Amino acid sequence: MSSNRTLTRAGILILLAFTFLVPVLRAEEETNAVEEVIQETQESDSSSNAFEHIQLMTEVLMKVKGDYVVEKSYKKIIEGAIDGMLTTLDPYSGFLNEKAYAAMKEDTSGQFGGIGIQIGMRHGYLTVIAPIEDTPAYKAGIIAGDIIEKIEGEKTSGESLTEAVEKLRGPKGESVNITILRAGEEDSLEFELVRDDIVVTSIKGGRIIRDDIGYLRITQFSRPTSDMLQKELKKLVDKDMKALVLDLRSNPGGLLSAAIDVSSLFLKKGELVVSTKGRKSLYDNEAKSRGRTHYTDFPMAILVNGGSASASEIVAGALKDHERAIILGGQTFGKGSVQSIRPLASNTNTAVRMTTAYYHTPSDIQIHGVGIKPDIEVRVTRSEWRRIRVRREHLEHPDIYDEDDTKEYEDVIDKPLERAIDLLKGILIFQK
Repeated sequence: MSSNRTLTRAGILILLAFTFLVPVLRAEEETNAVEEVIQETQESDSSSNAFEHIQLMTEVLMKVKGDYVVEKSYKKIIEGAIDGMLTTLDPYSGFLNEKAYAAMKEDTSGQFGGIGIQIGMRHGYLTVIAPIEDTPAYKAGIIAGDIIEKIEGEKTSGESLTEAVEKLRGPKGESVNITILRAGEEDSLEFELVRDDIVVTSIKGGRIIRDDIGYLRITQFSRPTSDMLQKELKKLVDKDMKALVLDLRSNPGGLLSAAIDVSSLFLKKGELVVSTKGRKSLYDNEAKSRGRTHYTDFPMAILVNGGSASASEIVAGALKDHERAIILGGQTFGKGSVQSIRPLASNTNTAVRMTTAYYHTPSDIQIHGVGIKPDIEVRVTRSEWRRIRVRREHLEHPDIYDEDDTKEYEDVIDKPLERAIDLLKGILIFQK
């Protein structure tokens, strides 16, 4: 029995060694850039040292397989080990099993199932970046900055983002219970949310708001966003729009390609939108304005807040640095890291998500952990923001609210929006 176990351990050790080292040797032959990375890695961490650590992992694997109180498959144990390896790097890296990888693909298509929130890690806590509009979470009153303490009564501390997302997703019509900690509230808040199909409408609120000043709101950056925005811009230009307020508040981000395309609509062709900088030059890239249509002849203001993250920060940073728009509101979230999705050859239905670089604005300011500082800060309390959201819903969907509902919020003043309108009116007067 003992000799069989030793044989099995030895076999797994050899298998793991080949799993880790053969791709490295193949990569060494592919590009000079990767060759340089491998050479430096070998200098700081010898191959014999790597074998020692692989042997340690193999020994732990066999002990878990043989002695853990509940029997676990090799697949379950090894996937857990891989996820642990990645999640200890940072909260945004992780292993995507078949279910998680499929869910990730759904996210970027603009339609998926769940409760409708974007989450991230802030100071070690599972935090709501922003609720997605017209979803169960949004309608229930979940707001940016809420900390998800528990999901179905289980504490979220120690969980990865991938694990949390899997728990929050589920079939349409089924409920999920979450416990929220909110700044300014002494007690935790309990929410029972019924899952639904999440269909993201990227562009909302398009209208001439006052004095030839247009208004558009981007709720999330997905594949259709740029095309939808261009159509709405054309409508406003046809109505003689002279200036634009672009609202990115509580926009949690989305696809990098969508952020580049949206930025391109307001910049001259070839202007730098964003750059990425990694540990190695292999991951250093620049993205420049592209496309045929560019709206560069009217003044702009962009509204942001603490729920504006990722792709929103890329757009705000690009237009700010090129002096194409004035940024108003609050400091953005500061989620500016690049996660590369690498499908795995051994199972093409799985992948690893790994941070490989950070986003930098055109003036070389790192977004991650810092965010975009507005040119003009306009503070809004949480209670004011909740009322602004409700008032905005009434304006955008007048057909679903009765007169009494509307009257209750008629006196709500959206201070950042009003400030932006006054600013643009002043610019238009000066231009005359």
